[in-house]
Formats: sequence, C-alpha cells, structure tokens
Amino acid sequence: MTDIIVIGGGIAGTSVAARLAPHASVTLLEAENVLAYHASGRSAALYESNYGLDTTVALSKASADYFHQSGLLSDRGLLIAARANEREQFEADTAMLKLELISPADALAMIPILDGAQVAHASHHAGAWDIDTDRMVQDFARELRTHGGRLQTKSRVVSITGGAGAWAVHTEAATYEAAIIVNAAGAWVDELAKLAGVTPLGFTPLRRSMVRIPAPGGHDVSKWPMFFGVGESWYAKPDAGSLIVSPAEEHPMPPMDAWADDMVLAEGLARYEALVTEPVTRIEANWAGLRTFSPDRHLTVGFDVHTDGFFWHAGQGGYGFQTAPAASQLAADLILGRAPEMDAGTVSALSPERFA
Repeated sequence: MTDIIVIGGGIAGTSVAARLAPHASVTLLEAENVLAYHASGRSAALYESNYGLDTTVALSKASADYFHQSGLLSDRGLLIAARANEREQFEADTAMLKLELISPADALAMIPILDGAQVAHASHHAGAWDIDTDRMVQDFARELRTHGGRLQTKSRVVSITGGAGAWAVHTEAATYEAAIIVNAAGAWVDELAKLAGVTPLGFTPLRRSMVRIPAPGGHDVSKWPMFFGVGESWYAKPDAGSLIVSPAEEHPMPPMDAWADDMVLAEGLARYEALVTEPVTRIEANWAGLRTFSPDRHLTVGFDVHTDGFFWHAGQGGYGFQTAPAASQLAADLILGRAPEMDAGTVSALSPERFA
C-alpha cells in the first residue's frame, strides 16, 4: 500500500512524483523500460517563457527560478525570419513572443545560411535557452528515490479497480494499491481514465516530426539560435553539431509509439529550404513524438470533478519541460491540500472543472 500512485514516467509524472515524495509515500509506474521514452524523450528542449497560451506562459515564468538556479540551461536564443509577403503573420508572431525586431542583415549574421534575397523581416530574443532534458528527468527521479519513493519501469497498467481511497492498479507483473491516482500518462491519459472508470476529458495526441541533417554548408551551428518560419510552419535547431528541422505539423494520432511520415518531412523540409541557401542533401535520422492537448489546449491539473482520488496531470502539449517545475508544484499543492503558490486565476483555468 502506498499513498499515491503516479502513472506515467515522462517529465510530467516524474516531476510531480518527486514533489510529492517528501510528504507522502509515492510509487511511479512507467510502461516502458526507461523514463521519458515517448514525448519527453523527443522534445525540442527549449525554455522560452513567452511561448504558449497565457496559462502556459504563467507556468513557464513561475518555473524560471528553478531553471536558472539548476544549471540545466545553456544559451540558445530564438529567431523568426519571414519573406516580404509574410509580414502580417510575422508581426503577430513577434508580438506574441515579445521578440525584438532586427534587420535581415543581423539575422544573416546569426544564421549565415538564411537567404538574403528572401528574408525581408526578422526578430530575435536572446532569452531562450536549451534545456538539458535528460538531466532534468534524472534529477527529479533522484529526488523521488532520495525521499523513499518507488520507481517501477516496465510496468504497463492493464486494469484499475476499486475507487477513491482504495485504488488497485494492476500491471502485468504486480498490483499496487493507493488512496490517490495521478494520471500523467501523456498521450494515454484518456485511455487510463477509462481503465479507472473515469470519464475521458477529450485529449488529442498530435504528431510532430523531426529530422536531423548535417550542419548545412559545413558551418559550425553550435551558436546559432533556434529559428522559425512564420506561423510556426517549420523550425530548425542546432543539436550536437547537426541541425534538427521540424515541419511543426499537428496531425491527430491514436496513442502510440509515433514515427515520422516521409511526405510530411519532405513538405516541411521544402518550407525550410525556401528560406535558406543550403539545400538538404542528406538525412541523418528522423523521428516523431505525440504532443497531447486538452480540448482548449490549456494544461489540465487538478482532481477529477466526478471521481474522488483521481487526479489529472495532463495535456502538456509540447510545453512539458518548460512548465514542469511550476506545474508539478501546483499538482503537489493541490494533492496535499495546501494553498497553491500559483495565482487563483491560473489554478482555475487549469482545473478539470472547466470541462464539467
């Protein structure tokens, strides 16, 4: 018997389990052999606190102290480049992300493969950083273990019986009992709810693909900012001496171990190539992940309205790492019955009560 079972070993589940462990007995169950195998292991890994809806921005900004004190961040920056006929969308993106307007010449100085004949508008923000995502997951896992929490990989949940105060979570190898279940199962959150007899909230997993290409033109890309096409129609980011390019698609998919679609990759690479001088001649690797959103695209953090003892920690939608420090603290506060550190408006906007 444990106080709380957290289901899902991505950054969402691992962080909330770590936050709870000093105050309760916690068991974290992960279906795969390792933590952060699915969406968390396929993240673009950027901390840009102005990125996302207002509640996401609030969580990201509330996570700033954690990130800046943890040593998890390294300089990256973010840049948007646009053609002359994309000005309206460029201005909207720049305003939303609070970027600083720069000249096309300045943009080319930062990213020399940009096509000077095409780039008419550019904006930049130095306050965006790479996140050491692997270390972040492992830090939270270490915190969980340090406070006596259990971490069980290879523990796919096959059924859930009982109810509030007396849940029994059955895996293929064992049964775990707890008073509270935290549903942090990523793309599988609605499927897990069904196992517990809880009404799904309507989460949608959306595929996003990525491809790794050699450093264009043999350039040293290590200091380049992450750069976007307008409307997030594609993006590119340095990664271990190479460049990751994503079509930034959002294709609905059932919960699964996602893979990249060749045609979607080709279309995304064509959009990227239209703004640069170096064509893509070789692909080193490709992959895809599922970014899971609630119906209104806000994260969902709180107890289910109709089922006592069932807590939703879901719908990170690609913002899981940059919101995890504050989102996990909010979840722990609510589960432990403490006054949340987040403001009441944000807490209410994130609550599952909005779907009741």
